[in-house]
Amino acid sequence: MKQPLTIDRRSVIRALAGTTALLACPAIAKAKPRVVVVGGGPGGATAAKYLKHGGDELDVTLIEPNRLYVTPFTSNLFLAGLKPYEALNFGYEALAARGVGMVFDTVTAIDRDARQLRTGGGARISYDRLVISPGIDFRWDAVPGYSPEAALLMPHGYRGGEQFKLLKRQLDAVGDGGLIVIIAPPLPYRCPPAPYERASMMAYALKTRGVKNARIVILDAKDHFAMQTLFIDAWERHYGGMIEWQDPTIHGGIKAVDPKAMTVVTDFETHKATMVNVIPPQIAGQLGRDAGLADDSGFCPVDAGSMRSLLDPAIHVIGDSATGGEFPKSGFAANNEAKITAMIIRAELADGRRLPVRFTNHCWSTIAPNDAVKNGARYEPRDGKIVMIDPYTSQLEESPELRAKQAREATGWYVGMTTDIFG
Repeated sequence: MKQPLTIDRRSVIRALAGTTALLACPAIAKAKPRVVVVGGGPGGATAAKYLKHGGDELDVTLIEPNRLYVTPFTSNLFLAGLKPYEALNFGYEALAARGVGMVFDTVTAIDRDARQLRTGGGARISYDRLVISPGIDFRWDAVPGYSPEAALLMPHGYRGGEQFKLLKRQLDAVGDGGLIVIIAPPLPYRCPPAPYERASMMAYALKTRGVKNARIVILDAKDHFAMQTLFIDAWERHYGGMIEWQDPTIHGGIKAVDPKAMTVVTDFETHKATMVNVIPPQIAGQLGRDAGLADDSGFCPVDAGSMRSLLDPAIHVIGDSATGGEFPKSGFAANNEAKITAMIIRAELADGRRLPVRFTNHCWSTIAPNDAVKNGARYEPRDGKIVMIDPYTSQLEESPELRAKQAREATGWYVGMTTDIFG
């Protein structure tokens, strides 16, 4: 005979407790893939923003030692007195509001095997995918007599806000008959037209102050430079021979600089200068090199279709440290690379949409107020390299109206670019 089912009170309580626990915690939530971005410039900040664009499927952390980023692009306008220093400064509040975790610290090491970062503050941060945008460093010993200490007297003005301020203080102190020497580096380096725009803005500042008989001599490591005919034509029109450019066949090579004596010795003469702006040859930022991501060029090789390091598939390198073909090093380029990288990572880790990879770069150079020239191109990946297609550049016979329009474009581009990065 079948026994009747009996349920005691204790069994009911146990069953209800178990059901309640299951309802309260139906399953352990799957952790989001963790993407860490190092470097808060145009590359890193853009990547962090666009990794969060379109959804919250990824845990994104941005590590950057400074709470304010000072844009190198348009810093030459600050030298000219056309832009206040504060207008170059941007914070990360908008990125944090988008859900990007902010860590203000320095990354001291990358353990690629463990996929873990160590910071100066002692933190250990793990990642599923890493994006680094460490910017540039310098080959200090490539200019005899130059060093990090020498940069406090002969500023490079190519990295860090204090260097921009020092360069401007020295420029503002140049008086009648003063000589400024600019040492321009070999390619590749950040923003190819920048040294020549800088010379233009220095000349404009001297002319505006009424300084008489001042000269700017550019001692170049190259035998030609970007938009050379446009710059030289405009220098003559605006500054009446104040700027002199010398290629290596004219100066014979830089033999030594002496920061205390403020002299530059070339193969043919010694320049006793009022100020010297040394822009040394450049390499990838130290973090990329220390992590073993750079090759013999000093830069970090990447696959053009994904900006993925050729030496570690879990790491993407973007911005000035990366090398992958004909794409220049610029803020515009870094912003482009960051968006491509974010798209690739979202497609691989969060089922995001993957579109064909295309790059663009546009560059405006201000020679005088209401006189700006520009160049640029489209690029695409071919056989793992970034290849230039459809290049364009300003023409020598452009009207004053067109040049003024291009100057307005440059202003608008800066607003749009910094909003896209930090807004």
